[in-house]
Amino acid sequence: MDNLCARGKDLLMIPCANPKAQYMSHKDEIDAAIKRVLESGWYILGGEVKAFEEEFSGYVGVSFGLGVGSGTEAIHLALKACGMGKGDEIITVSHTAVATAAGIELAGCKAIFVDIEPEFFTLDVAKLEAAITPQTKAIVPVHLYGQPVELDPILEIARKHNLFVIEDCAQAHGAMYKGKRVGSYGDMACFSFYPTKNLGALGDGGMVVTNNAELAEKARLLREYGWSQRYVSHIAGWNTRLDELQAAILRVKLKYLDEDNAKRVELARVYERELTDTDLVLPTERNNCKSVCHLYVVRSKKRDELLAFLKEKEIGAAIHYPVGVHLQPAYSCDVKELLETERATKEVLSLPMYPELGESEVVFVADIIKEFGKKVG
Repeated sequence: MDNLCARGKDLLMIPCANPKAQYMSHKDEIDAAIKRVLESGWYILGGEVKAFEEEFSGYVGVSFGLGVGSGTEAIHLALKACGMGKGDEIITVSHTAVATAAGIELAGCKAIFVDIEPEFFTLDVAKLEAAITPQTKAIVPVHLYGQPVELDPILEIARKHNLFVIEDCAQAHGAMYKGKRVGSYGDMACFSFYPTKNLGALGDGGMVVTNNAELAEKARLLREYGWSQRYVSHIAGWNTRLDELQAAILRVKLKYLDEDNAKRVELARVYERELTDTDLVLPTERNNCKSVCHLYVVRSKKRDELLAFLKEKEIGAAIHYPVGVHLQPAYSCDVKELLETERATKEVLSLPMYPELGESEVVFVADIIKEFGKKVG
């Protein structure tokens, strides 16, 4: 999201992500889908959205899906559907996109941050129970960088304390935890379709999925002014709708998601092969899980120098994320100890990763990293 190409300025020889390349790889089908919508005369919550909701929820392995305006709005909607509001505490991590905390605060709730595991950058379950108070109402585990969270103990703790679990799957479309896709474990789950995601639209979009019919119906009402019939609001809601154009585009790209994820995994293997003998700490995969390598994130004690060196060579590395949410001016709060989070923000570096990236380009990036190692070594 914070690389130049993602913002439409194709200035780098190898960008960190490349949504334009993704469009070009499916151009004919996407153009046909767009034309179909434009000629239909129906642009909001029509047949394309309904079909995509059914196709994507089926892909995840749940019964219901509701297309919304963004991943942030998906979190907001899910929390409100679960009855969350002012004074409620929601446990999550600080090492995440700020969208996670923004969705929590939009719902009127307070984000309570716990630390991460250094190996996987996901919620440290050993720190979870100590963060629970009488005001805690839900846990929002984040499947970061395409890596699933350790869900079983989170679900067990949630059951013990009567808490909702809302999975943040914005970076993990298709990732597997113990044989099932993430998004199928919690009470609800939230996805983003931002253009650089594994399943990305050509604009904003998101989805809430669930197996709970009651929660799905509540979310459906909240999504559009609380209408159960047009112009009659039965509950107070708002407007957050996935449009027909984006749904049609996403329907095309969903057909190729597993194939594109497999390409990402293979590129990650090339990085691992080429960078094993460097000073970088390379990503690892949790046992009984399948990462979809949304980002290829390494750790380096000389991260900032390496980032600058790569950019000099026109390689679009990026930092996900440079400041923990708990230390940002808008969200700063009284947190005593998030040592692993703060350590990670000083060391993490995302190398180029997208399905259209060539193996030779990965080797080139690795060679530049090795050149940097010799220069500073």
